[in-house]
Amino acid sequence: MNKPLLVSLLVLCVFLSVTAQEREDTFIPETDPLVLAKLATWQDDKFGLMMTWGIYSQWGIVESWSLCAEDEGWCQRTGPYAADYEAYKKAYRDLKKTFNPVKFDPVRWAEAAREAGMKYVVFTAKHHDGFCMFATKTTDYNITSPECAFRSHPKANVTKEIFDAFRKNGLMIGTYFSKPDWNSPDYWWPYFPTPDRHVNYNPAKYPERWQRFKDFTYTQIEELMTGYGAVDILWLDGAWVRPFENMPKEFESWAKKNDYHQDIDVARIARMARGYQPGLIVVDRWVNGPYENYLTPEQKVPEKALGVPWESCITMATSWSYVKADRYKSVRQLIHLLVDIVAKGGNLLLNIGPSPEGEWAPDAYDRLKGIGEWMKVNSEAIYGTRPILPYKDGRVCLTQKKEGGAVYAIYLADENETQPPKVIQLRDLHPSDNAELVVLGAGGELNWKKEGNGISIEIPEKIRQQPPCKHAWTIRISKVQ
Repeated sequence: MNKPLLVSLLVLCVFLSVTAQEREDTFIPETDPLVLAKLATWQDDKFGLMMTWGIYSQWGIVESWSLCAEDEGWCQRTGPYAADYEAYKKAYRDLKKTFNPVKFDPVRWAEAAREAGMKYVVFTAKHHDGFCMFATKTTDYNITSPECAFRSHPKANVTKEIFDAFRKNGLMIGTYFSKPDWNSPDYWWPYFPTPDRHVNYNPAKYPERWQRFKDFTYTQIEELMTGYGAVDILWLDGAWVRPFENMPKEFESWAKKNDYHQDIDVARIARMARGYQPGLIVVDRWVNGPYENYLTPEQKVPEKALGVPWESCITMATSWSYVKADRYKSVRQLIHLLVDIVAKGGNLLLNIGPSPEGEWAPDAYDRLKGIGEWMKVNSEAIYGTRPILPYKDGRVCLTQKKEGGAVYAIYLADENETQPPKVIQLRDLHPSDNAELVVLGAGGELNWKKEGNGISIEIPEKIRQQPPCKHAWTIRISKVQ
């Protein structure tokens, strides 16, 4: 990915995440007890995997967005068809004929995710381009259609294979689904040009066409809710597809010219989906209302703890979709990212983009292995925890067990720091007088003393010379005042 494109994409991601964070005060809590129970489990799980995968992986480009004729960095077209929009769209659509991920091995993916400590997966069943990574009867633009090179492979229905493999490895199942569909003639009607990401006609003027699109969307989601086993999360993307009165200021310039609804009736979809999948978490992301069960800041961690359920979706490398020789964050960075998010009460949804052959880059496996080694020692400080003030104190993040009340102080090592410091100081934390403090994975009670408004904790030399893990060390405090 070239530098201007990457910068533009990151600007978009930050823009979206700030919006999500700012809407905490208008969040509408769920009331369905089955959904609340599943949300509680999801909040305990803390760590999930996202996979952004589709025919676009063959070109190593930003997923779907080059089909959108907006003058934005993330919509840039490259290659031999870049100068001819119609030719580009045809060449893009024809990628289904060459998409043949014969090295696809979802069991290996699932096992690697489980070993890393991940507890749920969200997979892109359909992105904005409309190409379905599942066997739908609604369109031939899918991975099992006669024109798709992968159609005869025994694992051709990749969404089902992924869901089955991850479910067998004990992970919750989430399906990413794009509300806009740029391949559908009932969303982008060929009669009109397609100037931007939005539907290119007024649904109020052509209600029958818009109703077809609503029914098309409903039917595709119904297929995913009925033919793919137990599903825990419906993760809806494409926030501009929403009622006009709920259109945010970010789309103000579009709204001044196009004062019409793009309402696909998510309430109807949610009723249907939960009829098949009771307790289903619905994430109509960036659309404030009763069907946004948790907030989804993108490529960013909020500066403070949020008082509502939330999840940061962040790439392991620089791109959501596959880019050859992409740059991956280090194990240390990813562990610190997870700890920072959990300390603020959130979940980390970490994205990996599979290759056109159906593989993960070796770096992805390496990072998951490193995270897993750390989690084997420190997972009790992550799972089943909730935030506790002050969340972070210098290099130390704090979490508290939902059951039992133990507090965990997680020291984030500096880049060249290979052992814990001799003394760790915490301000504004008050252990009970009889509290026991131990370093996870090391054993042996630590000496500590009150100091000012906080405490000072001594780390024995033996632990410093032979730390139980790398990158971050955790002190469990059995009781606090």
